[in-house]
Amino acid sequence: MITKIKGEQFYPSSVIGTVLRKLHIDTPLFIGLILACALSFLILYSASGQNTTVLIRQATRIGVAFVLMIVLAHINPRQFYRHSALLYVFGILLLIAVLVVGLVGKGAQRWLDLGFFRFQPSEMIKITTPMMIAWFLSGYSLPPKPKQLILAGLMITIPTVLIAKQPDLGTSLLVASSGATVLFFAGLSRRFMMATCAVLASLTPVLWHFMKDYQKGRVLTLLNPEADPMGRGYHIIQSKIAIGSGGVHGKGWLGSTQSKLDFLPESSTDFIFAVFAEEFGLLGCLALLILYLLIISRCLYIAVQAQDTYNRLLAGSLTFTFFVYVFVNIGMVIGILPVVGIPLPLISYGGTSMVTLLAGFGILMSIHTHRKFLPS
Repeated sequence: MITKIKGEQFYPSSVIGTVLRKLHIDTPLFIGLILACALSFLILYSASGQNTTVLIRQATRIGVAFVLMIVLAHINPRQFYRHSALLYVFGILLLIAVLVVGLVGKGAQRWLDLGFFRFQPSEMIKITTPMMIAWFLSGYSLPPKPKQLILAGLMITIPTVLIAKQPDLGTSLLVASSGATVLFFAGLSRRFMMATCAVLASLTPVLWHFMKDYQKGRVLTLLNPEADPMGRGYHIIQSKIAIGSGGVHGKGWLGSTQSKLDFLPESSTDFIFAVFAEEFGLLGCLALLILYLLIISRCLYIAVQAQDTYNRLLAGSLTFTFFVYVFVNIGMVIGILPVVGIPLPLISYGGTSMVTLLAGFGILMSIHTHRKFLPS
């Protein structure tokens, strides 16, 4: 016996299928996430110098993130709709609190100290901003009218500017793109998008004027990393060396020399893709990209199958946000994008981004598994 949802053969009639159904877990997406996290342990063990403490910490964080994912998957999407505006406003207040009383570390003020743990509100905003825009636009006929676009743009601009002031340019761009994606999926005309791109391009000199020196340095380093090989260009040069030395087949697991000899900075976090490329080569990188593609494809399927405008817009935006994570991290590691401190999703060592990503996947599962069941 197979349980069908909208004609789709979804859960196998077995004990495992029953458990997954009760947990509101989407099986194909769950399998993809498990494979990615398993790969994370494999490459982290090598990148950290076979440090088991790092693996234990990563396992704890992944465990917490998966619990949160299951909790969110249980919540009916109607509850997300009802509380979207409240969550958005709460997130904005937290961003303001960061600028007033936030912790300062490495020249940035991004964290709130809650006593028993530190919290980075900008990670929450990556989800609440698209939720807010989807909630706002779902109350109108699509495509949105100019007045609605202006209001939605203001809702996106507020958290983007607050995060940029921390300063955290990478996260602010992610938040802006997550909100803008909702507008894209809402049916913006091609003419409007081209005009917007032209305006933004014309404002590049203005943006450059307001950028901090280290941010300007990242852009200049992208254009010519060899100009400062032992300074700003060091990261990207060593990353390219690691990727190139992997060749087609790679040096094998635990065979990375760039990370073991400490030539490659941040080998367990931002530049873990370089370690992966050195050990597993071109073929391994293609396999990883295929795994990401399968996860993204499943998420897009969930977005297409969503039963109302709010869920379709939100699911599409969360999917695109995951894609941007992958694209930006790999792009900066191979030298086609500036280094902005964005981890490789589901693979890099870290807790905050892992929790945020799996929270998004939990919402996607909620959207899909709370559809009406059809008779088997």
